[in-house]
Amino acid sequence: MPSLKDLRVRIDSVKSTQKITSAMKMVAAAKLRRAQEQAEAARPYAERMERMLGSLANSLGSTEGASPLLAGRKKQDTHLIVVMTSDRGLCGAFNSSIVREARRLVSELRANGKNVKILCVGRKGWAQLRRDYEEIIVDLIEDIGRRRIGFDDAQGIATKVLKMFEADEFDVCTLIYNTFKSAISQIVTRQQLIPFAVEVNEPSAKAEKELSALVYDYEPDEGEILNVLLPRNLSVQIFRSILENNASEHGARMSAMDNATRNAGEMIDTLTLNYNRTRQAFITKELIEIISGAEAV
Repeated sequence: MPSLKDLRVRIDSVKSTQKITSAMKMVAAAKLRRAQEQAEAARPYAERMERMLGSLANSLGSTEGASPLLAGRKKQDTHLIVVMTSDRGLCGAFNSSIVREARRLVSELRANGKNVKILCVGRKGWAQLRRDYEEIIVDLIEDIGRRRIGFDDAQGIATKVLKMFEADEFDVCTLIYNTFKSAISQIVTRQQLIPFAVEVNEPSAKAEKELSALVYDYEPDEGEILNVLLPRNLSVQIFRSILENNASEHGARMSAMDNATRNAGEMIDTLTLNYNRTRQAFITKELIEIISGAEAV
């Protein structure tokens, strides 16, 4: 049975922890609003960029002679997985859910006889993945947006990926990150960056009639436009994923610290109850000893 001093020390320790988790929750809540606004503002631009590239790719008719970023290579033997996590912890299952999806993708690709390489963005993902996949991790990029997230951060990652692709180090690139839905919900997203995935949607009769009445002339031609926009789209999609991840991280941290604060409060109540019961037991024991001693005299 712990002594009164041990219980007091533990109660004080839990109270100190509760103050820290409460402060972290408030900081995460303050940062979440701005991060959420940035993520939501980036979505329309990234979605329109993908839609426009898809329209241009469909108007080409054939991908022969098109950029490898669109047409891909004849072989798809080597896959690069860009795993985007955070540099800091204490954010619940935010990092582990991304790493779990990365492990699942690696297993799927290896089962199909593919070679896999991993580019880690964020220390937490690298720390978990290096236990099993250290030999296939090509690099670690950290401190993204340490002060403020900017488009230059995304351009740096995109430039590295493009250089690796031009050096024929991989054939297909897939990005894994968390899409922000709410403070308590983040969706693990798997997005193919290279080659650009063109969605083929069957148009409705009304849409097909409207499209048939429209004629577009491109200057310069579609191929030249795609050669300029495809590398740009890579930076845009990576920038979007950084913003989504940032908002998801703050939301997950706020939720985790809120749970930790409430759990600390429950633990303090339980320890206080045990302390009072132990103290009462000691007082009762001392009274019994005094009464027994008085009767003996």
